[in-house]
Amino acid sequence: MNSPLAYSLIMVVAGIGIPVMATLNGGLGARLQSPTLAAAILFFVGLVIAVSYLLVTEGVPSKIFHASTPIYYYFGGFFVLFYILTITWVAPRFGISNAIAFVLLGQMIAMSMIDHFGLLGAQRFALDPQRMAGLALMVVGVFLVLNKGAPAAS
Repeated sequence: MNSPLAYSLIMVVAGIGIPVMATLNGGLGARLQSPTLAAAILFFVGLVIAVSYLLVTEGVPSKIFHASTPIYYYFGGFFVLFYILTITWVAPRFGISNAIAFVLLGQMIAMSMIDHFGLLGAQRFALDPQRMAGLALMVVGVFLVLNKGAPAAS
């Protein structure tokens, strides 16, 4: 599959999953009174599913570490852990939309720098005036969706 439309739809579904996961894990952390335990449970469930999928689709890997792979490629898990711990702790206190809006803002800043400078081996895409205008509009959108008052009555 090499379809921009399919890739776009898959990523929209992944994007939908982020606030759903944040809500579920934030609720679990609040009920267990431990955001760290909730994060550990999330990672355990994710590990079981990922390893099961790996074994079914690719079998047992012959090697995990490759000499030609820069060590920093293996540290993506740190950022996942940081995100999960912070969203699990912050979202119930700050609100899902507020928390995710600021996550989105951080993602836009990072994606722009990674693309513009080709950081970490990424393909370079210049931060031209059109992209800067698009980012500015997205930033405005992030701030427009922030919760400004008390939670809505249910």
